[in-house]
Amino acid sequence: TNKPEVEEIVKNYLLENPEVIIESVENYNQKLIEEARLKEDSQTQEVLAKLSPALLDDARDISIGPKDAKVTIVEFFDYNCGYCKATAKWAADAIKNHGDDVRIVFKEVPLLDGPNRHSRLAAKAALAAARQGKYSTVHFSMMAERQLSPERIEKIVELSGIDMAQYKKDLEDPALDKQLDDAISLAKQIPNFGGTPYYYINGKTVAGANMAKLNQVFTAELGLNQDAK
Repeated sequence: TNKPEVEEIVKNYLLENPEVIIESVENYNQKLIEEARLKEDSQTQEVLAKLSPALLDDARDISIGPKDAKVTIVEFFDYNCGYCKATAKWAADAIKNHGDDVRIVFKEVPLLDGPNRHSRLAAKAALAAARQGKYSTVHFSMMAERQLSPERIEKIVELSGIDMAQYKKDLEDPALDKQLDDAISLAKQIPNFGGTPYYYINGKTVAGANMAKLNQVFTAELGLNQDAK
């Protein structure tokens, strides 16, 4: 069989079986998509490795749990983000159920701030409350609120039992705004950061309130089965 004959056979086969061409194109496109995804993942990991000190070791950040915990979760959030509120209990349960195996680093990124959405004020309130050891109380209380007016934010802080005069003084400290601006800048350097919530768990990332993936990554890092979470 010579070359023209082979070409004719192939041509006739493809004419009679066009689905082969479609399948081949689909497979090729899928291969290109997968290669692009792997390249993007690799680039993201390179950037995250460079940002690791800022992600894990910023002394200004509030964290719960020991620094040598088995699993470190860095959470970027906004108090007006509904998806952040939806995952707040997940974070609280991780701390409650797994004790010293878990450390959570809280990154306040008030991206949704606006005239009627007081994200920055809420973030500054939590950080000011942290100076009196009340971050956790204020943080989870604000996450449980549907709407946060300035009056409601102040009431939540007051109910935590802190010295309000000291709180109001701390609230005006420019260092709080600098901390928030630095956290926002950090978030914007992460290639796959698309908004809040965003999680960095032992070097792996979970974007959005993807509970299935959060549990999958978290339990894998703990060395547990899904059913044991």
